[in-house]
Amino acid sequence: MTTPLHPTLAAVTARIEQRSAITRQAYLDVLAQAKKPGPYRGGMGCANAAHAYAAMPANDKLVLRQERQPNVGIITAYNDMLSAHQPYEHYPEKIRAAARAAGATAQVAGGVPAMCDGVTQGEDGMELSLFSRDVIALATAVGLSHNVFDAALFLGVCDKIVPGLFIGALQFGHLPAVFVPAGPMTSGLSNDDKAKVRQQYAQGLVSRDVLLEAEQAAYHSAGTCTFYGTANSNQMLMEIMGLHLPGSSFVNPGTPLRDALTVEAVKRAVALSQDTDAGMGYQINAKAIVNGIVGLLATGGSTNHTLHIVAMARAAGLIVNWDDFSDLSACVPLLARVYPNGSADVNHFQAAGGMGYLIAQLLSAGLLHDDVQTLMGQGLHRYTVEPWLNMGQLDWRDVPVKSADEAVLRPVTHPFSADGGLRLLQGNLGRAVVKVSAVKPEHRQVRAPAIVLTDQKQLGQLFKEGKLERDFVAVVRNQGPQANGMPELHRLTPVLGVLQDKGFKVALVTDGRMSGASGKVPAAIHLSPESVNGGLIGKVQDGDMIALDCDTQTLQLEVSEAELATRTAPTPDLSGNQHGTGRDLFALFRANAALAEEGASPLFTHR
Repeated sequence: MTTPLHPTLAAVTARIEQRSAITRQAYLDVLAQAKKPGPYRGGMGCANAAHAYAAMPANDKLVLRQERQPNVGIITAYNDMLSAHQPYEHYPEKIRAAARAAGATAQVAGGVPAMCDGVTQGEDGMELSLFSRDVIALATAVGLSHNVFDAALFLGVCDKIVPGLFIGALQFGHLPAVFVPAGPMTSGLSNDDKAKVRQQYAQGLVSRDVLLEAEQAAYHSAGTCTFYGTANSNQMLMEIMGLHLPGSSFVNPGTPLRDALTVEAVKRAVALSQDTDAGMGYQINAKAIVNGIVGLLATGGSTNHTLHIVAMARAAGLIVNWDDFSDLSACVPLLARVYPNGSADVNHFQAAGGMGYLIAQLLSAGLLHDDVQTLMGQGLHRYTVEPWLNMGQLDWRDVPVKSADEAVLRPVTHPFSADGGLRLLQGNLGRAVVKVSAVKPEHRQVRAPAIVLTDQKQLGQLFKEGKLERDFVAVVRNQGPQANGMPELHRLTPVLGVLQDKGFKVALVTDGRMSGASGKVPAAIHLSPESVNGGLIGKVQDGDMIALDCDTQTLQLEVSEAELATRTAPTPDLSGNQHGTGRDLFALFRANAALAEEGASPLFTHR
């Protein structure tokens, strides 16, 4: 018996479909024009074909020349600086071999950049980070523009890479798309111990050598970092939207099961290429996007996806806003506690039951749309399984009916919280999002004087000078997409965490971003409109009283309208954010970026 949809899920989906009717149809019209029967290289000019196949082995050339079998394009984000992407180094040769075994061919269509936010946190390069998503989308489109592919495989894991690949792939949404994960590194130093050392270092209690040793013990080998930040939220998202193979997101790299899943991903791409209605653009509809939001909420995923999912949806002609996130959050229970929302990492989540158990629980409560198209066919119920090697061969089996560890993953009847912990804050300061799944109830209301900053490093300096031993709201402005590219403000977290532990009431209000691993301090982030767009945050002065209440979902500057009318927002000095480290090249992106609630992308401001 099918479980009825939760009424909020149905209502949010319906209103997304209604507000997107015109843009969605326009997108589908583009797909219809691009779609054709038979291999896409069929009938192309002889010189064009010769260029496309010149470097291929002789047997592959014969197959390609016959214009009967599928040719699979590979878009890879490989580099060996990102631990999560290092395993992709030898994937293309494995994929080509698997394609030949399936009677097809495969080629690397293009590479896309992949920067590591963990390396650039607090550095100038972080100001390129958000827009690297859009560069990746553009590079993906360039790779697929040769129009000789019948399906595509996307190799990417980390923060901006998967959203960028997703957006680029949807420009070729008439083609089937398979996202191929690489898996998380094995567990190292616990996340709680790592966070403790970071706070000790912020207080000057341990040396840099001690901090570096702890960080290296946490980030120690190939594979995705094991905390539940944006990278692992990406993997969850691709699986719950049916773009990964079931249960494949969190299988460690370099294992026989990981290799078998990669081969099977190629087989699925080849099989789907025979179906002209299996394109990714048809698969990713409003129901699939809502399923992604539900997965994000149920797992306490990265706040960065309040930007990314919006931009990803727009690439498919779907208009999503923060009301949709907030309303769904009110009815979606928190079923997972993975750091920073708990002490476990994604390996523990996988061992407790992983995505298969999570999806089964949400479906049982009517909190996911089952009637969606996936890589495995119609129905998300096909993802309530886990992969295993049966006599050396890849197979799937039903996930256990009980979680193996309810400290990490719980049933829908016994959640960690009745809501998803992501909330929309509104008030005279504008609209912002706050993640409360790791914020204790006693810290969710802060009313305190403002300390106005224009650089995250200023807070650290004030802390060192002993000037923050009091209640306050840190207001960090000029950090939005049009100001400086909206870097993550990671350096704020340890200082604010230390002060909160000392008993002070502290909070953050910013038009910038926090890390996908932001945690226990209430943080009103992505404030829109940003300061350089005339947002009221630009008029806040030191000492102004600010009230942030996560429970009533309000964010208020307690200054009279008469007083505000006399104030003029200071003109921000952004000269230090415009040059060097490649920032000169991104001036066009900053000037054309959309509002945060619209996805902060320069690619969709025309819609």
